[in-house]
Amino acid sequence: MVFSSITFLMYFLPAFLAVYYVVPSAFKNVVILLFSIFFYSWGAPKFIFVILGTTFIDFHLVRWMDRSENRKKKLLLFLSIIINLGLLIYFKYSNFFVDNLNAVLGLTNTSQIQWVKQVLPIGISFYTFESITYSVDVYRQIHQPLKRFWDYQLYIILFPKLIAGPIVRYHDIAGQITDRKQNENLDVFLSGFYRFCIGLAKKVIIANHLVLVADQIIDGNSHQMGTLSGWIGMVAYTLQIYFDFSGYSDMAIGICRMIGFKIPENFDNPYTSSSITEFWRRWHISLGRWMRDYLYIPLGGNRQRNPYRLYLNLWIVFVISGLWHGASWSFIIWGMYHGLFIVLERGPMANLHKYIGKIPSVLITFFIVMVGWMFFRIPEASKAFIYISKLFTFQASELPPITGDFVFFFCSGLIFALFTLTQLGRRAASFFYSETYTTLGHIAMFSVCFVLLILSISSITSYGFNPFIYFRF
Repeated sequence: MVFSSITFLMYFLPAFLAVYYVVPSAFKNVVILLFSIFFYSWGAPKFIFVILGTTFIDFHLVRWMDRSENRKKKLLLFLSIIINLGLLIYFKYSNFFVDNLNAVLGLTNTSQIQWVKQVLPIGISFYTFESITYSVDVYRQIHQPLKRFWDYQLYIILFPKLIAGPIVRYHDIAGQITDRKQNENLDVFLSGFYRFCIGLAKKVIIANHLVLVADQIIDGNSHQMGTLSGWIGMVAYTLQIYFDFSGYSDMAIGICRMIGFKIPENFDNPYTSSSITEFWRRWHISLGRWMRDYLYIPLGGNRQRNPYRLYLNLWIVFVISGLWHGASWSFIIWGMYHGLFIVLERGPMANLHKYIGKIPSVLITFFIVMVGWMFFRIPEASKAFIYISKLFTFQASELPPITGDFVFFFCSGLIFALFTLTQLGRRAASFFYSETYTTLGHIAMFSVCFVLLILSISSITSYGFNPFIYFRF
């Protein structure tokens, strides 16, 4: 089940909200937990017991760790991390490792490993990182372990953010699990509804229209592709992934607000960034913060006196970030690619954007990001290199069928992705993403969002099912 499906919009969400607000306060968390289990079981019935089992083990391990002394405490932390990472590696990376090992064995005429391909449980990358966050934060004494298993399971399996984030660290919502009364009011509920409708429109009105041409070009024969087609496909996918993923995040934030949770933002107009460093402060913010706090800082962070060790640490973080996104060489290259520019911006390119100005810096950064997305999108690294090379050959070819609808949503996507470069755009974004409104503001936002909801539902019924890109991570 996905947020942008008729089943979710017309049945699951209304039923969930109705039950949630009818039951007494003492049973609200039970309602969320039961609906979250049902939500996950709908999409991954074979794996619901994996997440329920690991949360049970993790909860008791962390409580045991908190009561233990130094050496035993470290051992139990290590065990908790190994269990979580072990499941992630088994389900997400075992196919990749076996395929590469078999490729090497094939070169030496050695018999290959027989292996049953593993199916990836949905959302495993996100809830694995949240489980590790909880364990490490208790070890660091940032917060006390939860007393009740059901509260911990609710934190992990909370359905709005379960499948594709944001990655919510426990201390961000610790108090909200047991008491959300201050956020359960009409203003917060309506701001959540508005945010949900905006996210839904991003996904089904913009992203789903762009994917039709982007997929046709990118999945086609790269050797015969023309330069203009290549650029259209690349820009279309660049816009598609932003409106798709930020749309999901907006919907997750919106649903959480409607039930009294306030979870962290995940996007901040990333395509208006002046550097790759700034881009990663604005794109998938929750992942960037996780990598900083639980990987980069333990590696030494900015405390390194040797600049080359600092550069190596930064590069390692981005290589691991690429691998986190997917088990293929294309994702690893994508991580290395971004890591390279992060390192360059700490060194020889440190002040480049100050010398060339805001707009040239944004355009250069946007171009670098777009090229990188081709490694992210195309599973075979060799094909990705061919695709990128075609962007500069100035080869003519027949364009794919491009409709007026595509041109409209392509241009709209560019405008909305970059409109905060202007003062008017920043004011509009501040209004549409506000948490509080005047009475007139509520009337305006409700009217706009109601229209967006109707258009989104119409689009879903017309174009059919299209899953979120980050569901496969």
